[in-house]
Amino acid sequence: MTELHIPTVGESAPPIVAAVTGGGQFDLSAQRGKWVVIYFYPRANTPG
Repeated sequence: MTELHIPTVGESAPPIVAAVTGGGQFDLSAQRGKWVVIYFYPRANTPG
């Protein structure tokens, strides 16, 4: 089982690459030095 790690202020974020609506990818490392907010939510009409 993977251990939960809660990041602290100033700590680098883990590598995140995700598909975006309309095609393409979002690569968090390409945003280095910028303020970024990542918000996750369950897809509509799904449990959770």
